[in-house]
Formats: sequence, C-alpha cells, structure tokens
Amino acid sequence: MTLTDPLSPLMEFDEVEPTEDCICGGCNARRRARLHAAPVHEGGHAAARSIRRRAAVLMAAVGTAIGGGTAAAGSAAAAPAPTPGGNSAARSQTPQGEVSGLHGQAPGARAFAAPRATAAPVTRAQIIQRAQSWVDQGVPYSMSRYWSDGYRQDCSGFVSMAWGLGSSQTTWTLPGFAERIGKNDLQPGDVLIYNNPADPQAGSHVTIFGGWTDSSRTQYVAYEQTGPATKKRSTPYAYWNNSGSYVPYRYTGLSAGGNGGGTSSTAFPGADRFGPGADNAYVTELGRMLVQRGGAAFYSSGPGPRWSESDRKATQAFQLAQGWRGSEADGIPGKDTWDHLVNGKGRNIDGGTPLPPPATGGSAFPGAQYFGPGQSNDHVRQLGEQLVRKGFGASYSVGPGPRWTESDRRAVQAFQQAQGWRGGEADGYPGPDTWRRLFS
Repeated sequence: MTLTDPLSPLMEFDEVEPTEDCICGGCNARRRARLHAAPVHEGGHAAARSIRRRAAVLMAAVGTAIGGGTAAAGSAAAAPAPTPGGNSAARSQTPQGEVSGLHGQAPGARAFAAPRATAAPVTRAQIIQRAQSWVDQGVPYSMSRYWSDGYRQDCSGFVSMAWGLGSSQTTWTLPGFAERIGKNDLQPGDVLIYNNPADPQAGSHVTIFGGWTDSSRTQYVAYEQTGPATKKRSTPYAYWNNSGSYVPYRYTGLSAGGNGGGTSSTAFPGADRFGPGADNAYVTELGRMLVQRGGAAFYSSGPGPRWSESDRKATQAFQLAQGWRGSEADGIPGKDTWDHLVNGKGRNIDGGTPLPPPATGGSAFPGAQYFGPGQSNDHVRQLGEQLVRKGFGASYSVGPGPRWTESDRRAVQAFQQAQGWRGGEADGYPGPDTWRRLFS
C-alpha cells in the first residue's frame, strides 16, 4: 500500500488479497468488509465493493500507526457474554466469518440472526444426512468461500447448513436458535459450542454430535468443518482441546417436538424403514441411539444407513432389556421401541453384553447333527412343518416328512435369506439362531 497523505482524500494503494490463514487486524478487517459488502450478483457494484475493501485496509493501517502497531479488530465488542473458563483455553484453528446471507440469494433476501420462533422444522435424521453430505463431498474449509448450497464453508456455516437456517451464523449467534442442554441429554443433531472471548472470531468452534461410540460416554462421533475439509470422526468428549468449555445445545426447530421434555424428536417412521434390504437415514439414527443406550459392542463398524445383523442384534438387546419377549423382542423396531429410544425411556442395554436366548414356542435346538443328507428323524419333520407354517413351504412338492431332502434345505435357506443373512449364514442348514427365530 502506498499512502500519499494520511489526512488527504486522495489516496493510492495496491489491493492485495489477505491469505486465508492470516489473523492480523488488517486481514480481519478486510474480511469483515468483504462479508458485509453486497455481492455483484445481488446488485452490488464492483467499484463500490473495491472501495469498501480499500477503506478497510486503510483504517487498519491508520489504526496500526496510531496505536503503536496494534490493529483494531472491532468484532469482539458485539460478542455475547464470555463462556466461563474460556479465557484460559488455547485457540482453535477454525477461524470463522460473520453472520451472512446465503450466497446466491436474490437481492434483499439476506437472512441474519433471527429469533427462535423463526427456526425452520427439521428432523434429527435430516440434520445428520446434511452433515454427512458435506463429509461425502469433502467440502474444503474456508471462512470466506461459500459452497454450492449457499452456506459459508467454516464450522458455523456447516452447522447453519445442517440445521437448515436461512443464513450462515457464527458460534456466538447459533445459541439464539437453540436451547442449552446437559451432556446426558445429547442426541444426534445436537451441537457442542466453544466460544473463546479472548479471540471470538478465530478462537471458537462448534461440532455436530452424531452419537456416543461407547457406553462410558467418553467418545462420540463428531461431524465438524475444520481444515482441510469436513470430517466425521470419533472424538473425545467434549473435544481435543478446550474440552471443559464446550457447551451442548439443541436446535429449537426440531420437528415433532424434538426439544426434549419427554416428546419424540422424530416420529416413528414406520416398520418398513427397517429390516433386511433397508437403506436410509432412519437406520443410521436407530443405530446411533442404540449405541447411546449401551449397544456399541454389537457394531464392528458404523452404525450406517444399510440395515445389518448388528442393527437387529442391538435392537433385540434393547428390547430384551425392557423385559419384552417373543415377537416384542424380534430385533425390528416398532413404535414402542422407537419411543423408548428417542425419549430416553426404559433401561439401557447392560454394557452391550451378548444377547440371552429369546423365548421360544418350541423345543430347544436339538443339534446340527440331526439335519443334512442321510438324516431321518422327527426333528426334520418338526423343522419342515414350522417352515410351512411360517410361509416358506414353496419348495415342498410333498411332505414335509422325517427324511431330509433338498426341499428342506431350500426352505431353510429361503427363511435365512429373509432374515437378511448371506453366505455361510444362509447355507440352508439350521443352526441355533435359525431355530430360535423360526420357533419364536
């Protein structure tokens, strides 16, 4: 910058773009000017925008000269009250922009900080789906750029996108759309916010809570926007640093009464959303809720959107923990199971321990040696008759009878495949699991 006279209206200087990671007063002021200037596509004039930028650089330079090398930041004055304990915390490497409208909106359509009553309804499943979409796309971190959906590519813009707000907020303004909750109340779609009053713009951070990864609640799945791109990772509670200063919040716009107080955060989506072949966000949400309630031991990976035997076993373990038996503990969630999970009702799974055998209406499994080529006994007849009663008798042209046939094997295999089992789990020969499910 070349300054002819600090007091003269005729000033000449070269415009230099601030680097993304520079946190000096001049660059901060430059970014603020850029964020508040109306974009050209919204009717703003390119020359006027350039003047605003130059004015910001000039004011920062003058402030540096007058203040003995300390540039005025200016943004901290508008920040809310400091978070207790925040002054001693180390600064997060996630600088963020200021409140701004969605990029690409029509002129005059900007939406800034709004009262809670304007919060748009959204389900927990939708929040997680939106967060996952940025993970899948690998959205690069930036405090000044905007993604194709219109939201700023920093941590607070990421949460604004997931919550479906009509603007990109900041960690200081997001609580205006939420209510404070406790650690034990956290559910997928809630957030953890750290505000650093010593450096409000560059020292604060927010993550989206995706569910507990262990029954001790010391680790959780965090969705967050941080360099170099959006992440989904297991994170120590509440975060890698400044852990004691993060505060849990819940979006007030959760649909179906999702603000706590004993009402369901998401209405039961229907039994057709679960079971073999299901692949949707409700399966993911079910798995995360089960992990929260002690079902982590049933998952070697995930939970995820594709229904698996892990989901069935974890669901059944939760149902059995409530004292339900028979068809009430079949591993497929119904309205009662869903209601207990989303509202924190009933008993947790006891440390994710292995499932006890479910109650059966028939005899105990007699043993694998009674089934297969060459076998002839009453257990084979009992098996075949039960398969017919359950609707898996299409392979029988005669019988069933006491002698094992290929018809028996095909009927057993059809039943196993209906449970979602594949490969060696659906070989057509009954084992203890096949027997218990067939006769329950």
